[in-house]
Amino acid sequence: MRKSKKIKLKGQNTYAFVVDGDTEVWYLQMLKRNERTLSVNIEPKLPTKKSISEQFEMVKSLAEDYTKVFWIVDYDVIIKETREAKKGVETAEQLFIHLRDAANKIENVVVIVNNPCLEFWFLLHFERTSKLFTACSSSEKQLKKYLTDYEKTKQYFTKQGSDIYLKLKGHISQAIDNSSKLNSFDKYRTSQAFCEMNLFFNLSEIKNTVCGKK
Repeated sequence: MRKSKKIKLKGQNTYAFVVDGDTEVWYLQMLKRNERTLSVNIEPKLPTKKSISEQFEMVKSLAEDYTKVFWIVDYDVIIKETREAKKGVETAEQLFIHLRDAANKIENVVVIVNNPCLEFWFLLHFERTSKLFTACSSSEKQLKKYLTDYEKTKQYFTKQGSDIYLKLKGHISQAIDNSSKLNSFDKYRTSQAFCEMNLFFNLSEIKNTVCGKK
């Protein structure tokens, strides 16, 4: 049986995020920068090495110290690695499903899976869709119908007064609603669109702030 842990060693109500790309880090940093009244502190973590196993080990380690740990996964990367796997070898998808189940057994860990990627969450700010984009580039192309200048650069994501969070904030309630209406991750049906960012944004301590509710 898992022994109880002394949580909050890094500070009361601190949420850590394990992510596999810079865009997630920049987005979370901008959320933190713009939502100064959040009742929780947000700390995005980008592993030096980004394999699924290494991300999971970081999740377990951070769970010892933080109030909550959110593990954000872009599923298009897992699908790509699975397609490239040699026959007879455990695929990235099989490994992730196993590690996701293990992570969900840790009381203060929340696994968030986006298929194909974070840009699908951005797209849901502007339209309700359950279309499966088979590559992140496809969802980016659709997103550019609304953010015509969108680009995956630190300058674009973090520009003072016009960062990615500010560009999306006016539509965040719609995004949360659209995300909530999609199917959740299902290990038996992974060939469908899903975006589980609502698992974070529907938390009362987050939603009440980002949606302007008192």
